[in-house]
Amino acid sequence: MACSTAATLVSGPSKAKELHVQEQKATVDNVRTYLLGLQASITQALEAVEKAAGAGAAQFLADPWAKGADERLQGDGITKIMENGLVFERAGCGFSHVKGAQLPPSATQHRPELAGAPFEAMGVSLVFHPRNPYVPTVHMNVRMIAAGHEGQPATCWFGGGMDLTPVYGFEEDAVHFHQTCKDALQPFGAQLYPRFKTWCDEYFYLKHRDEQRGIGGIFYDDFSELGQDQGFAMMRSVGDAFLKAYLPIVEKRKATPYGPTQVDFQRYRRGRYVEFNLVWDRGTHFGLQSGGRTESILLSMPLHADWSYQRQDPQGTPEAQLLSQYLVRRDWL
Repeated sequence: MACSTAATLVSGPSKAKELHVQEQKATVDNVRTYLLGLQASITQALEAVEKAAGAGAAQFLADPWAKGADERLQGDGITKIMENGLVFERAGCGFSHVKGAQLPPSATQHRPELAGAPFEAMGVSLVFHPRNPYVPTVHMNVRMIAAGHEGQPATCWFGGGMDLTPVYGFEEDAVHFHQTCKDALQPFGAQLYPRFKTWCDEYFYLKHRDEQRGIGGIFYDDFSELGQDQGFAMMRSVGDAFLKAYLPIVEKRKATPYGPTQVDFQRYRRGRYVEFNLVWDRGTHFGLQSGGRTESILLSMPLHADWSYQRQDPQGTPEAQLLSQYLVRRDWL
């Protein structure tokens, strides 16, 4: 399956087909190599944070997997998961590379012409749930999908981004996170950060509660307008910016004292995180609808989450300020 490029417009259909195959193999190999390296660098960085915290530090469990010949999807991946750490209560970072006979509905909302087409998809997705309520939860994903009906050149597009979900809000953390996102996109066009920031605000939104999930970041999907090479370059820039965006916040907040009140609020807010992932997240739906590996798809779930009926936090408290000052759509830069 080859992504469409101008290089296919040469000397006849057989030559074009051969070039498509060569281009796709090179693209797939390059993207796969990058994504595996990204997963390794991020998980190694988190293990270093854990190790610096002292005795009893957690490490990632690496769980390689491959789809069986009788399953709807074919392919392989590596799920890396760390639980009950000193700094991170649960941290999941997964790589997957799969092929399927038919794109699921969640992937064709904006590309109806590809409904039912065979596809190939690969990506790295992570969610980190820290132990300290003052350290925010974070999500990042970068991915590439190629799809096309038989006899036609495949369409190749990219998606991804990162977003921050604090339990207790700090303006300087939000500014730092958004500035790093903006810097990652700047080489590809000054218009992309405000566009992807708005897209993120609109996507990570719990419609059934009229509530933002967090303070946002950047998000993009079905993105092919820069072409294959620049689309891949932008994917790398976003992926490489993640640790710069998140680790300084972790280091600043991880030793902040907290008690039962803060843990109670953290678990309540994580209930909202679960709601979004199961009800609205297209990535979760894509994985489940296409026959993906359930344990890997649900690595984003926290170890602990609570729900409270019509909870109202007293006005002026940090808990009430999260909703009024941080879980709103605003310009952080």
